[in-house]
Amino acid sequence: MPRHPSPRRYLMCPPEYFDVVYSINPWMDTAKPVDARLALAQWEDLRDRYRSFGHTVEELEPRPGLPDMVFAANGATVVGGRVLGARFAHSERGPEAVAHREWFAGRGFGEVCEPVHLNEGEGDFAVTRSWVLAGRGFRSSPLSHAEAQEFFGRPVIGLDLVDPRYYHLDTALAVLDDAGDEIMYYPEAFSPGSRAVLAVLFPDALLAQDADAAALGLNAVSDGLRVLLPQAAVGLFEPLRERGYEPVGVDLSELLKGGGSVKCCTQELRERS
Repeated sequence: MPRHPSPRRYLMCPPEYFDVVYSINPWMDTAKPVDARLALAQWEDLRDRYRSFGHTVEELEPRPGLPDMVFAANGATVVGGRVLGARFAHSERGPEAVAHREWFAGRGFGEVCEPVHLNEGEGDFAVTRSWVLAGRGFRSSPLSHAEAQEFFGRPVIGLDLVDPRYYHLDTALAVLDDAGDEIMYYPEAFSPGSRAVLAVLFPDALLAQDADAAALGLNAVSDGLRVLLPQAAVGLFEPLRERGYEPVGVDLSELLKGGGSVKCCTQELRERS
């Protein structure tokens, strides 16, 4: 079937202070040095690709002492112009939530909510046409799901993550077409019950294999046609093409040292329709 891209607006944060100085997920190894110049070049390549496709990229100013701020997707979730802020599970990242809320408040977003319960933004919330999919098990509280449902007025589907490597939903599942409820995901990252739910809601989903999931291939961003994903997830390219998508491989190997890739760096600013 023919695919059509839609213009997107994203929020990204340059990796000016990116480093791995603590370990809060299985990908982070403080013994592995980070090449700051390479990390910036890789991040700029991703930003510039978005802009070359006609998308708008806003930039959040990085703050010293917050090395994970480059992973802008974790700072909030925006649906219909309404902003549900983040409340981070780890104290090292807590101040990032404040930086995001201040950014939104200063740019005319009328409803910016400071949450009561733990959630890490689009790390654990994925927005499709019909639902908000919500991960739980490692970072976000199940109580945040009801909070999000009340705030956004959209049904929230809770999904249990069981593999520590896939500590956020966006490491195990990606929305391919939010106009058509199309996703791809890695089944083994989820509990048996959550797999069954996904199979019912998304019977035609693209299922990722072990090697592509381990390359963080599900940490991807789609505009409805082009799917930007880690270039090492080679097993996903042909299945995406068969479905009419255009896979775009991106090298974010330095940022992978912090446990993030394309989607982690990209928060979508969904305006009022």
